[in-house]
Amino acid sequence: MNATGGRARPTRQEARQEVRQGARQDGCRTRDVLGSVGDKWSLLVVSTLTSGPLRFTELKRSVEGVSQRMLTVTLRDLERDGILVRTVRSVMPPHVSYELTPMGRTLRDAIAPLLEWSRAHLRHIDAARARFHGRAGRMDGDG
Repeated sequence: MNATGGRARPTRQEARQEVRQGARQDGCRTRDVLGSVGDKWSLLVVSTLTSGPLRFTELKRSVEGVSQRMLTVTLRDLERDGILVRTVRSVMPPHVSYELTPMGRTLRDAIAPLLEWSRAHLRHIDAARARFHGRAGRMDGDG
């Protein structure tokens, strides 16, 4: 407190410490968000929803290799984080669909270059992996 009863201005060192602490907290939160939206299933689900809302079975068919449980967990996490919205229509049988939110569409735009890069380099990555596994197999036999 200063003489007028207000809070004293922080020293330069205190100000730097506050900035570093805020950056650490933001870093932890950023890692948490990236862990959720940056995994392969989330990226593929967001990419698949580019064309509009889809039902669970349509998503499962479109996202090659995803199990029913993994798709359920991924959809729940994306809904929790505000990336997609789940809509239930009261018909028999119930009609549940998933659609990107405005924030989800910005994520889709952000990941599009990564997905394009992945597709463009698949051949090169496959070749590099084959070379690596060939070397790793020879190294295992040397021991």
